[in-house]
Amino acid sequence: MPAHPAWTPAASPSLTGKTAIVTGATSGIGYETALALVRLGAHTVLAARNPDKAAETVARIERDVPGAVVRFEHLDLASLESVARFAAAIATAHPVIDILVNNGAVMGLPTRRLTQDGFEQQIGVNYLAHFALTGRLLPALCAAPGGARVVNVASLAHRSAALNLDDFQSERSYRAMGAYGRSKLAMLMFALELQRRADSNGWPIRSMAAHPGWARTSIIPNGMGRGPVQRIVEVGFNLLAQPAPDGALPLLCAATAPDASGGAYYGPTGWDEKRGAPGLARIFPQAADPATGAALWSLSERLTRITFGDAGS
Repeated sequence: MPAHPAWTPAASPSLTGKTAIVTGATSGIGYETALALVRLGAHTVLAARNPDKAAETVARIERDVPGAVVRFEHLDLASLESVARFAAAIATAHPVIDILVNNGAVMGLPTRRLTQDGFEQQIGVNYLAHFALTGRLLPALCAAPGGARVVNVASLAHRSAALNLDDFQSERSYRAMGAYGRSKLAMLMFALELQRRADSNGWPIRSMAAHPGWARTSIIPNGMGRGPVQRIVEVGFNLLAQPAPDGALPLLCAATAPDASGGAYYGPTGWDEKRGAPGLARIFPQAADPATGAALWSLSERLTRITFGDAGS
């Protein structure tokens, strides 16, 4: 795939006066994305679970970016109650949201774990919480002058994933990376279906997805643990992976490039999309089927008890 034409972070327009939210923003590509948005002038909300780590991150950004407008708001993606509290706080402080980056995730949990709502944790944290969050924030997104952007962070892992809606939460069979790939396939499908519904309902938003390729972050040890096998995987991965700031570029391209398209998917354009300049990424067939996307949407509304039609009205 070609690199995105005429776009570099330096060519992004000023975001002064705009509000951006990044989930999972205290480390990795989430931090790098938030930092870049702050540098472009956006009032950036770091949505994260750990207050101490978030305070350190805010202080670090304020130290590195003179005049930074950045703050922390607590969000635990393992709890729909926390999602509701976060959305209510944001609605009070920021009735208009210009950019939402749904980034926070866990990966490769060795055993099947549950969120506070009883969801399998990878599908719950990575996907269902972001579905609920986007639905609750839809009025503020629709209020953005010129249209808001919603960027869902997907993964190369979507390529080998299959979406079985009859065993969506891996109750019959759990494989760590299979569940991760399913959650990221769901994120990509959500981005595409959200754009279809935005088009049909007249919601003034651009919904797209992005993936970082192979980027050096803490997601592997945080999810898979620190055993000898996991350490070997981490070392091998990091030898081939690009730095986190480079992994964040496709997210930033989607969030800020003037001609980034709703319904598009962005990623690195080097070998097999693992690294390189940002550009259009390949959407595998299982992610692109509108009927499956609509079925996933209906299931997600039932599980989260969030209806976008009501939220956006």
